[in-house]
Amino acid sequence: MGRYVNEANWERVARVILGVVLIIVGFAAIGGTGGVILGIIGFVPLLTGLSGYCPLYSLFKFRTNKV
Repeated sequence: MGRYVNEANWERVARVILGVVLIIVGFAAIGGTGGVILGIIGFVPLLTGLSGYCPLYSLFKFRTNKV
């Protein structure tokens, strides 16, 4: 059984890039409580981009991939 993917490849790449940028900016550039929060928020797009699955997309029966 294959895994369920509801994100297109271009969106997965964009999410990974966004997640990495948020993590770097949060932990390295900003610092403090706000930086930690921003860094933690950055893990959401990073993990959804790596997995190809977005729980919110499933909730609303939305997908960006054509498969």
